[in-house]
Amino acid sequence: MPAKNPRINVVLEESLYEKVRLLAEKEGISLSAKVRDLLIEALEIQEDIHLAQLAEDREKSWNKDKALSHDEVWS
Repeated sequence: MPAKNPRINVVLEESLYEKVRLLAEKEGISLSAKVRDLLIEALEIQEDIHLAQLAEDREKSWNKDKALSHDEVWS
């Protein structure tokens, strides 16, 4: 029977493997679950960085004279 979720193989340095193993052991979860959780966290951080850069770029191009007022937007 095929696996329910896609799989990925990753080769880790021994020291990195031990750190992840210890984290998983401390939390009482599998290595696979811990690596998945760390990957999700890393992707969220990358998304935050991207969105912060987007906001910074928009802030630099802000022109108050061209902005709509509250009343103009909601009327």
